[in-house]
Amino acid sequence: MAEAQILDGKSLAAGIRASLAKRVARLKRERGITPGIAVLLVGDDPASQIYVRNKAKAAAEAGFLPREVKLPASASETEVLRTVEDFNNDDAIHGFLVQLPLPPQVDALRVIDAVDPAKDADGFHVFNAGLVASGRGGVVPATPLGCMALIRLARREMAGLEAVVIGRSNSVGKPTAQLLLRENCTVTIAHSRSKDLASIARRADILVAAVGKGELVRGEWIKPGATVIDVGINRIDLGGGKSKIVGDVAYDEAVKVAGAITPVPGGVGPMTIACLLQNTLMLCCSRLGIDLPGE
Repeated sequence: MAEAQILDGKSLAAGIRASLAKRVARLKRERGITPGIAVLLVGDDPASQIYVRNKAKAAAEAGFLPREVKLPASASETEVLRTVEDFNNDDAIHGFLVQLPLPPQVDALRVIDAVDPAKDADGFHVFNAGLVASGRGGVVPATPLGCMALIRLARREMAGLEAVVIGRSNSVGKPTAQLLLRENCTVTIAHSRSKDLASIARRADILVAAVGKGELVRGEWIKPGATVIDVGINRIDLGGGKSKIVGDVAYDEAVKVAGAITPVPGGVGPMTIACLLQNTLMLCCSRLGIDLPGE
């Protein structure tokens, strides 16, 4: 069997960002509006710092107005909530997110609940989650949006296919399962404590791994020809001060079995940032009461 089609998220995301740049330019030209996106970073987690930096760079290149607020790891919940309220009240900010994880003294759910749903670029607020779950609109979290775009590179028609999502988070696992249901897939949500996880995975025509355990999904778990979307980003210690980034899927094994697969890095990660910008433009136009501009 030939090796899998590599689902190049980096290339797909670049195309989305290029399209967004044209739309933003038209919005500026015709309405005098620049979509503003803000990020609140609390603490000095290295992975979060890199991610926030990449978001700001992508936003600026696409013509958005990026803003970043950094608070120390010692910041109180009150300080974090005050910044969220400032973002809510700033008319120049059309979408924003609070970078997770937050320090232990800050209740992440309380912070997410404080975000104005009309500026919820991450789609984490319970109001948007409810709309998405019921199929009534809402802001879809960026990573699930990116996952679906990557799946469509390999599967234009998904109706009737069996999909397995390994991971049950509110940010990735659950909304991805809901989006697959919209495509008329038969969907199973599994997780690290599911009994005989390997046999569940082997049923999948579409397998989404979002459990946060490095190389948990082995090649023998994958149905030949399946489409595999690897959301995981895990750092593995190689000893001697060296490490490497791997996904939740053992890529070198899986690529020999799957029909299509995302690499890590270069798969879901770039798509998350592109879809975050897409959400922000949508929120901007919704706030203005106008249709999304064409390219």
